[in-house]
Amino acid sequence: MKVAIIHDWLTELGGAELVLKSILELFPSASLFTLTYSDKVINELQIDKSRLHVSFIHKLPFAQKHYRNYLPFFSSAIESFDLSSFDLILSSSYCVAKGVLTNGKQRHICYCHSPVRYAWDLYFQYLKEQRLTSGLKGFVAKYFLRKLRTWDVIASNRVDYFISNSDFIGRRIQRVYRRDSFTIYPPVDLNRFQVVTEKEEFYFTCSRLVPYKRIDIIVSAFSRMPDKKLIIIGDGPDYKKLTTKNFDNIDFLGFQPFPVLYDFMSRAKAFVFAAEEDFGIVPVEAQACGTPVIAFSQGGALESIKDGVSGLFFDVQSSDSIIDAVNRFEDLVQTFDPIEIRKNALKFSKENFQSSFFEFVESHL
Repeated sequence: MKVAIIHDWLTELGGAELVLKSILELFPSASLFTLTYSDKVINELQIDKSRLHVSFIHKLPFAQKHYRNYLPFFSSAIESFDLSSFDLILSSSYCVAKGVLTNGKQRHICYCHSPVRYAWDLYFQYLKEQRLTSGLKGFVAKYFLRKLRTWDVIASNRVDYFISNSDFIGRRIQRVYRRDSFTIYPPVDLNRFQVVTEKEEFYFTCSRLVPYKRIDIIVSAFSRMPDKKLIIIGDGPDYKKLTTKNFDNIDFLGFQPFPVLYDFMSRAKAFVFAAEEDFGIVPVEAQACGTPVIAFSQGGALESIKDGVSGLFFDVQSSDSIIDAVNRFEDLVQTFDPIEIRKNALKFSKENFQSSFFEFVESHL
């Protein structure tokens, strides 16, 4: 069979791109189609450019860094790919990848990371953060996002089968597209992480510093707990805003290479996670180190963290709720076994993902 794999864009390396890498390994002769890419990401994913096909967006000015400026052209760009010679279409989609044009003789299976978040669930938050709630720019943005929602629902009907990255996203697919899906959790490279049983007296978090990650409430909480140390690794648009005040017990380390991140994650007393994520790979990586997770009780975290065994939850995205959770954790800290925490992470291995994904594809041809 001739296989085509579609991914929205390859300009940053995140969880979706690690999923893509695992899929590419399963289909080494497949052709890869994407709107645009950066050489850095292509090199990190070890993708042979001879198998790579890009849209006209890749040739537009500053497309690799400011591709979102070309949002009005995303749907036409993804529809410009001629896939008529392929038998199997596999899309890895969190925006428009699922909207490629297919025919009745082809099978299209979509691994959906989420319906377009800034067009659906995060619509009002996106407009607020981008200062697009009013004015001419706001009017234009709302117009194109409304068009994107209409196109997105139409495009969902081009998919034969949906795979969701969590039951949480499965419910979102049902709500937005009125389509059923089958959950296969994303792969985590557990071999990169080893259990450290002796934990030290500091808490840890790492993330891209963007608003929805809610690092702000973690900082606020620990600023009110001066006796508890917090280490933060990550960079992003919110870095300056988060570091305007200095706290003796909070250290911002900015971007750090993996060995440094792993070192802190493995030795931390607990990993603090305040975002509502579609799945959330980093909390699983923390568990792979035997580090318990204190997490917001929404999204994929409810499926990856075993309450009372590999972590505990707080119910509100607020500093008060985090403080309460940390205090509860301090009372229970001796009950968390790093070996058992590691065991909970094992079900999210790369091997499990690849075998489940391949079995699903094989059984739905």
